[in-house]
Amino acid sequence: MKAWVLDEVHGSLRAAEVARPVPGEGQVLVKVKASGLCHSDVGYMEGVIPIQIPFPAILGHEASGVIAEVGAGVTGWSVGDPVASAISPDDAPGVSRDGAYAEYIIVSASKLVRLPEGMDWAQAAAATDAGLTSYTGVAIYGGVKEGDRVGIVGLGGLGMTGARIAVVLGAEVYGVEPREAVWNQAKENGVIDVFSDVSALEGLNLDVIIDFAGFGTTTSGAIRAVKDRGRVVLVGLGAAEWTISSIDLVSRAIDLQGATVAGVPEHLQAVIDMVAAGELSVKAEEITFDEIPYGLGRLQRGEVNGRLVAILD
Repeated sequence: MKAWVLDEVHGSLRAAEVARPVPGEGQVLVKVKASGLCHSDVGYMEGVIPIQIPFPAILGHEASGVIAEVGAGVTGWSVGDPVASAISPDDAPGVSRDGAYAEYIIVSASKLVRLPEGMDWAQAAAATDAGLTSYTGVAIYGGVKEGDRVGIVGLGGLGMTGARIAVVLGAEVYGVEPREAVWNQAKENGVIDVFSDVSALEGLNLDVIIDFAGFGTTTSGAIRAVKDRGRVVLVGLGAAEWTISSIDLVSRAIDLQGATVAGVPEHLQAVIDMVAAGELSVKAEEITFDEIPYGLGRLQRGEVNGRLVAILD
C-alpha cells in the first residue's frame, strides 16, 4: 500500500510502498477515505513530542474510512461499514501504531463509531481529533450545559469548534482571540462577543473558561476572570511550563482541570451526531494524499486556519 513514512526525527516524509497491515484479535482493518493533518504530527517530526512508535513510522491519527477486514473475535462489524475511531494517547493510529498517512490502518473495534449514510469523509476525519478534543474539553471536563456562561480562549481550529459545541449545548459563549479576522466567524457560530485579551472576561460571571491557547498568561488570566468557585479547563499547549498565582487559585476556590481525549466512542458519537444534524461543521480544507508533506509544512509555518484533511481515492 502507499504510505508517507518518517525515518527519523527532524527528517522529511518519504513516499513508500509498505505491506498492508493485518488486523489482530479485536481489531479491524480500515481503508482510509480521509486523513486529517494535525499540528501534533509536526511536533513528532520536530522532536518536540516524543514519538511512541518505532522508525520508520507512519503518522496520522485523524481518519475515517470503510472496514476492509475484520479480525478474530470482532462482532457487530462487517466489511464495508463506514467508520471513524475514537482516539486516545494509548490507542490510536499514528500514535501507538502506524497511522493514517497510508491507504489502510489498524483500529481497535472497541473504539469504532458507525458513520451515518452520506456523512462527509473529511468532516468525519476531523471529528476524531479536532471535534473530539474540543468536545472533551467543553462537555466532559468543562461540564458545559444549557444555561452556562462560558469563555473560550483561543479561536483557532480547536477553539472555534469548541465554541460552537458550547453554543449547541445551550451555553452563553464569549470568545477571546487577538486575531480580529476570525471574530465574525465566531459570531456566526453563535458566540455573543469576542475580545482580544482574556482580561476582558473579568466581571462577566462566567461559570467555566476553556483555554485552547495554553500560553500560561492565558490560563492565569482565565483563573482571574472566571467567577468564584468557577472552573478553568486547559486544552492548549502553547507553553510547556508557566507559573500561576496560588492566591487567585486558592482564595477563590477555582477548579483548574487539564483535558485530553480519552478514546470514548460515546464522546465521538456525540460529535458525529452534531455534524450529521447540521449543528456543527469543522472548518476543513481538503487536499490530496500526495500533498500531505506540503500540508504539514503549511501547519509548521502557521499558514492554516482550521484543519487540513487529505482525501484518498
